[in-house]
Amino acid sequence: MAKRQIVKIDEEKCNGCGLCVSPCVEGAITIENGKARVKNEALCDGAGFCIGVCPQGALSVEYREAPAFDEQAVEEHITQNPGNYIPQVCFNCGRNEDQVAVLPCRKGGKSIWVCTKCLPSLIHG
Repeated sequence: MAKRQIVKIDEEKCNGCGLCVSPCVEGAITIENGKARVKNEALCDGAGFCIGVCPQGALSVEYREAPAFDEQAVEEHITQNPGNYIPQVCFNCGRNEDQVAVLPCRKGGKSIWVCTKCLPSLIHG
């Protein structure tokens, strides 16, 4: 094991909504007993796309000892679960990630997704 970035889930804040599962294309997050859990740390790349969708602020990224990221295991997961996701939607224009690239961000204390077309106006007002 080596030190690296990995997602941390605060079970006390987690309400089990499951919104974090879909953005984790790698398949590291699952819902078990009504709470989000990192089911396999080797599948977590630590990118944190799941963080932007959590309405409870239960997810964060920490730097700690963890198994190495297993790209081959991720490829196997994606092959076995094609299209197993809920497309994220731009908060402003309503287009989803199947139509345009969307990015997770925070605004006014809320986690939102914004498309690349709407991002400049969000940045510049």
